[in-house]
Amino acid sequence: MSRVLAVAPALPPDVYPQQQISEAIVPLLAPEGARRRLAHRVHAASGVDTRHLALPIDEYAGLTSFGDANAHFVRVGTDLAERAGREALAGAGVEPDEVDLVFFTSVTGLGAPSIDAALVHRLGLRPDVRRVPSFGLGCAGGAAGLAHLHEYLAGHPRQVALLVSVELCSLTFQRDDTSTANLVSSGLFGDGATAVVVGGDAVRRGTGPAAQVMGSRSHLYPGTADALGWDVRDSGFGIVLSPELPELLRAHLAGDVKDLLAPHDLTVDDVGTWIVHAGGPKVVDAVRDALALPESAVARTRATLAAEGNLSSSSVLHVLAATLDDGAPRPGEWAVLMAFGPGVAAELVLLSGREAGWA
Repeated sequence: MSRVLAVAPALPPDVYPQQQISEAIVPLLAPEGARRRLAHRVHAASGVDTRHLALPIDEYAGLTSFGDANAHFVRVGTDLAERAGREALAGAGVEPDEVDLVFFTSVTGLGAPSIDAALVHRLGLRPDVRRVPSFGLGCAGGAAGLAHLHEYLAGHPRQVALLVSVELCSLTFQRDDTSTANLVSSGLFGDGATAVVVGGDAVRRGTGPAAQVMGSRSHLYPGTADALGWDVRDSGFGIVLSPELPELLRAHLAGDVKDLLAPHDLTVDDVGTWIVHAGGPKVVDAVRDALALPESAVARTRATLAAEGNLSSSSVLHVLAATLDDGAPRPGEWAVLMAFGPGVAAELVLLSGREAGWA
């Protein structure tokens, strides 16, 4: 067992209404005509009201190369990661030199050394801290990272780990690409970061609401590699986004959740809190329908989607932060956190509530 001690979301300062983003970005993607009109329609139907962007909106017209976009990713992403990391450590009552492992996840930019290496100096982490940078988990990276830290801390109960997610999705939008996937993603994805401090079973830190990690499950759906991910081009990352994804979740998710809960003698009816990746309206609908949940069970996810858009791996961690801020799950109650990424893969984490604060 491990304990989530603190979660700190971080968003870029530049925030815009969805309509303003559409007016600035859509002309870069599609010429006047039917495809541009389609882009405006899908943006309006995305369930997104506002998004935070890595750059001021008028700078995207001059962003013409993968190299430039990636340089902004490293610069802005490192600053966001530092801010989130500082806030999470302070919220957990953990000193930087007490961190034993950093798990870093992103799928919207590259660096070697990766952003987590810069955090060692910026946050004051020990030079012997273990670092695990991850690329390719996509929107499932936040959930998968939490699961990996739980597994690591099971064998190191006195240690503290830091999960950091940075996703600057706006830097990946492909100019002059009128594919439906690119038009949809340009209206759905936003920019943000998150840091999560997780302690082993013997660690007694944290003063705010938090949760115990009780277990996890991964499921890779065979034959779905072309349904979600990146098409890596000279111009950068082209989105692969199949309209079949919601139906995949409707077909498989109930069985995955059942398999997560069964070792704990639980059923869906025993779970009071659902922490669902804000993948888009149809993805949220599919989760709700697959598990026969009331609309109220996905209300926080819809609110996060509306306020921020889909933040890829950070999305479900932002929903986790909002859930903990609301005092859920309460002590003795169960929660399931879930996200979905390239593969297609589902990552699920079982949580239970605990009392805030430790002696």
